[in-house]
Amino acid sequence: MRKGLGEFKKEYPNLAEEWGGDGTVRINAVRTSVKEAEKATHSVQGYEPTAIDFIRRCENNDQALEIIAFLEEQGEITSDYARRLRVQLVERGLRSFGRTRKPGCYGRGKSG
Repeated sequence: MRKGLGEFKKEYPNLAEEWGGDGTVRINAVRTSVKEAEKATHSVQGYEPTAIDFIRRCENNDQALEIIAFLEEQGEITSDYARRLRVQLVERGLRSFGRTRKPGCYGRGKSG
């Protein structure tokens, strides 16, 4: 039986504190490539957006599929990685890559 958040906090206060306390990192995207995940975490001056960053600019699945195809055709991503991105898009949806990024977000030094 599924418990509500309040009931969970009453039964497991320490675990609830660990999961939602200070220092908690919210996961709002899925990375299927270690290489892409590492690129996303090592933000440096002159940052080059990853495939995921471009997908996060998309407003719908068709746009995301175009981006994936383009990056694959240009040799920016492998065919295997492109396939995994397409599978994630179909199975988990566009927002599984993270919230939508707005134009100019890379120039502001913010995450979107």
